[in-house]
Amino acid sequence: MTAPAAGRPVAFATLGCRLNQVDTGELQAALERRGFRAAGSGEAAEVVVVNTCTVTARADVSDRQAIRRAVREHPGARVVVTGCWAQTAPDAVAGLPGVDLVAGNADKPRLADLLEDLLATPRRPGARVAVSPVPRAGPLGPASAAGAVGRSRAFLKVQDGCQHRCAFCIVPQARGGSRSRDPQFVLDEVRRLVAAGHPEVVLTGIDLGHYGADLVPRATLAALLDAIVQVPGLCWVRLSSLLPAYFTPALLDVVTGSPRVAPHLHVPLQSGSDRVLKRMRRPYTLAMYRSLVERLAARIPHLGLGADVIAGFPGEDDDDASATLAAVAALPFSYLHVFPYSDRTGTEAAALGPRVPSHLRTERSRRLRELARGKSLEFRRAQMGREVDALVLDTIDPASGRPVGLTGNYVEVVLDAESAPARRLVRVRVTGVDGERTLGMVA
Repeated sequence: MTAPAAGRPVAFATLGCRLNQVDTGELQAALERRGFRAAGSGEAAEVVVVNTCTVTARADVSDRQAIRRAVREHPGARVVVTGCWAQTAPDAVAGLPGVDLVAGNADKPRLADLLEDLLATPRRPGARVAVSPVPRAGPLGPASAAGAVGRSRAFLKVQDGCQHRCAFCIVPQARGGSRSRDPQFVLDEVRRLVAAGHPEVVLTGIDLGHYGADLVPRATLAALLDAIVQVPGLCWVRLSSLLPAYFTPALLDVVTGSPRVAPHLHVPLQSGSDRVLKRMRRPYTLAMYRSLVERLAARIPHLGLGADVIAGFPGEDDDDASATLAAVAALPFSYLHVFPYSDRTGTEAAALGPRVPSHLRTERSRRLRELARGKSLEFRRAQMGREVDALVLDTIDPASGRPVGLTGNYVEVVLDAESAPARRLVRVRVTGVDGERTLGMVA
């Protein structure tokens, strides 16, 4: 009989953005250093940590569902809720049945202490609440040897928080002001991840382009990226979302000039109407956005380009919606994330009018998604016949049972091989497109 693994078993549930996934990885690493361990598949956990999101009203619904599922699937476990919803609505979270501890984003670094104290005392009715104000300044500490174990792609948080105040966004209240990780800490972690067998590192942050502005001496994303691409053994570094204004000449040079920077960028659009962009308090116009995208597409062959778009922002009329459709149709997007507008209590937009009726938000979202599907299909068909490098992922295509590779320009390709080792770059010839699936042959 196999002896039970040492350490108290902890299960994790993560909702929302990539940064939340990185945070969960860092939490797991911190807890493992204190004698806990990740619960195995199907194992009853002693603790469940739910890392929440609150970017939309639907996210809050998903948070509640995840918490209820944690209580149901792990009877007797202590349930800890952290993340953005815990930070912005601690009383609502604490009122849910089965929740034992609510810890805000600012309290994640001390979660191990909070958890040990919780486990050392008898269970009592109601939840403990440990939600401190989010920080407005101060650099991030060293990375926590986290998050990438078991994943082909390693995600590294280099920045957190945001100094913008977009009218629709609750994230500054949930995450605090913009804070950066020292360049040397970042480079040390990139080297560690490469040595651990990760060919790709994805730099993540809430306001990634603001990286380094809070550090002394001041740093820049361009300088950081230029140093990262020189790390021996690294195949690709990929950037998460970047606002248009952050593409300085120096950043453009390294993004377009180094083959180690993945040819894929995510540049949020949100609306194709300047009137709506102004109401959203976005720091760019459509002309600025178009000019940047055209420069990027001209300098990066086969660029994978993604964007976020909000449908039905307060005050958006038919002409504004048409302008957004026209902009999406004209720009070289390879994919789109479409969000019907939803109120976030505490944001400026929640008090704006006139409100766009729900059925119109739904219809405008549908049209944008239909257009995005066509753009994706067109982009993927244009890859047919090309030989490209692809990183073999940990995931398997459910329809065929075959491995999946991710190209530099962010296309998932179902490989013709029966199996392929994850975390390896393979040479692939793109052979076909079948609906939303892209097919490829290992060269």
